Amino acid sequence: MAKTKPRYLAIDLARSAALLSMGAYHLTYDLDMFGWLPPGTAVTGFFWLHARAVAGSFIFLAGLSLWLAHGQGIRWAAFGRRLGIIAAAALAVTVATRLAIPPMTIFYGILHSIAVSSVAGLLFLRLPAALTLAVAAAVVAISYLYASPAFDGWLIWTGLAGRPVLTADFEPFFPWFAPFLAGIATGRILTRANLWPRLALTETPFLNRLAWPGRHSLAIYLIHQPVLIALVFAATWLAYRI
Repeated sequence: MAKTKPRYLAIDLARSAALLSMGAYHLTYDLDMFGWLPPGTAVTGFFWLHARAVAGSFIFLAGLSLWLAHGQGIRWAAFGRRLGIIAAAALAVTVATRLAIPPMTIFYGILHSIAVSSVAGLLFLRLPAALTLAVAAAVVAISYLYASPAFDGWLIWTGLAGRPVLTADFEPFFPWFAPFLAGIATGRILTRANLWPRLALTETPFLNRLAWPGRHSLAIYLIHQPVLIALVFAATWLAYRI
């Protein structure tokens, strides 16, 4: 039986930083949506790059976590539970956006991407890191070099469709499986080099408080945007009332 892997404080701190960046971006998006910023601010220039960097960091950390949890042996029960939670959360996002913003329904957002990548990533847990990184590079290249109307239907989640996708969040398999693979490869490299003990951080009350959001990243991801939208809506309503 595979042993339970320890939880690394550094990973939780990285997730907390990613959550902070995500919250900053979504606040910008909401301010844009409610007219506090020039139209298109959140989806162009720096903020367009910022959004992709945040998504990439979450997916990379998901791949790294898959290696840490199952790189030395897949714990199927734990994997199934985690996958079920992520899949249920992804479905909740789809249903909620379908009800709230039908034209922009999220059918393959970051949670959907992580769920599918987690299953596909199992195939790479035993492969050399160099090969995994080579496949990651190929995934990115294919996303830029190939597109076909054959993927316009139910395969649109692959990212290889020949038409734009109208949705509030879209992290298709190509190219977003690449950072997931990079996370797996990084985990393998650090393990083979026996670097994880050197990267271990001593827990302190202050660091534990900083890491708390990272330990509850899924819950925070699900609730932060409704809270931000409510706050921006309230501010907008008050501004028009004054």
